[in-house]
Amino acid sequence: MKESNVRNKSFAFAIRVVRLYQYLCGDKKEFVLSKQLLRSGTSIGAMIREAEQAESKADFIHKLSIGLKEINETIYWLELLKETDYLTIQQFESVQADAVEIIKIITVIIKNTKANLNK
Repeated sequence: MKESNVRNKSFAFAIRVVRLYQYLCGDKKEFVLSKQLLRSGTSIGAMIREAEQAESKADFIHKLSIGLKEINETIYWLELLKETDYLTIQQFESVQADAVEIIKIITVIIKNTKANLNK
């Protein structure tokens, strides 16, 4: 996979999650949910990087699929933080919009790779 939009966006998203984690721990004194958010939110980019070195197309799809699961988990933690008043609606919507954009990109890559695999 060449230098890509999804790689850049997932890295920027990871930075955003780290900063959100710092805010939640420092300002809100929330340590449990934010740690889960940090773990899942930073692993997305790591899985995309792993996919770049995939041993096969199937391995590539598998690694991106794990990244997709991680971003979905990240949205869960964001929703929980919003519903428990650690995040405002505006904070949530901003980060969630970035997550949804990454989901769409990964989904298209997986779909196209599967289609090319069947040719």
